Amino acid sequence: MLTSMDNKDKTIQPRRARVNHAIMLGLGIALIVVFFASFFLGRYPITAKEVFGIFYSHTFLNDIWPIDAFWTSTQNAITMNVRLPRIILAVLIGCCLSTAGASYQGIFRNPMASPDILGATNGAAFGAALAILRGGNKLMITLSAFIFSLLTVIIVNLVASKAKGSKILGLVLSGIMVSSLFSAFTSYIKLVADPMDVLPAITYWLMGSLSGAMLRDIGIALIPMVIGIIPIFILRWRINILSMGDEEARTMGINAPRVRIILILASTLITAASVSVSGVIGWVGLVVPHLARRMVGNNYKYLVPTSMIFGALFMLIVDNVSRNLWTTEIPIGILTAFIGAPFFLYLILRRGDYD
Repeated sequence: MLTSMDNKDKTIQPRRARVNHAIMLGLGIALIVVFFASFFLGRYPITAKEVFGIFYSHTFLNDIWPIDAFWTSTQNAITMNVRLPRIILAVLIGCCLSTAGASYQGIFRNPMASPDILGATNGAAFGAALAILRGGNKLMITLSAFIFSLLTVIIVNLVASKAKGSKILGLVLSGIMVSSLFSAFTSYIKLVADPMDVLPAITYWLMGSLSGAMLRDIGIALIPMVIGIIPIFILRWRINILSMGDEEARTMGINAPRVRIILILASTLITAASVSVSGVIGWVGLVVPHLARRMVGNNYKYLVPTSMIFGALFMLIVDNVSRNLWTTEIPIGILTAFIGAPFFLYLILRRGDYD
């Protein structure tokens, strides 16, 4: 009887692994298709032939086998300077926020955890609002948001280190407290800001948008994103152990506090980098990991890469909708809230997510 059950488990596990690999492959193919299709979408029409011709003209192959331009300079500028950085940023931000959300849910053993659980988002909002109030340019706004996002999480960790009792509970409570404090700072800045120009700029940034994205933004965000996402990917199998508790991790020879702090720092880094260039985009880090969990299960070996791919695909689709649905662009943060709030209600009403 036991031998029969063991053989059944050995058969099910490879089958499940094949299914998960197929799901990730399918999502990857969908991401590639949507990535290239996004260049054709917009108020200024550009055909697939023109897009590929423009890309070809910017490669070394054009020096060997040159082609005559059959596109306008305007189409070239829109493709390379407007749509390309925006599409790449949408992919990077979706990937990072989803990965951070999945990581936090495992670290804190809480299905409602999201990238702003330690206050990184509210810290970034305060930094951006402060820079806008001081008349900073886009680069200063981005750097200020990034610095204050990291500073917020550092303060949270310092406060939590002094707290007695459960370290996880201390982190969560410290995050709520510090996050509320920086939210109050942001509200005060909005109160004293010039209502004619500064206040609208702050409000629009807080809604989250990729409008006006530039290649420079990719350069700013890419390095911290890569630095943060690599350790999460490498340590993803250890998140499975962390989700079982520190005692279980200790019996398996895993230093749970050390792994947890590495994952928290990495998740915070990619969250700060994402929010600093896009503004506040909520719900992605909550919704996508749960949808990915429905696809591949709770094993972080598959959940993390699935969240990465699906998050990039999700954000790219939402951004395409935001810039093409109506004549006036809808901030991404509004659209993700429309999707995330009903899903959050569904999670509250449904039981057994981690059974």
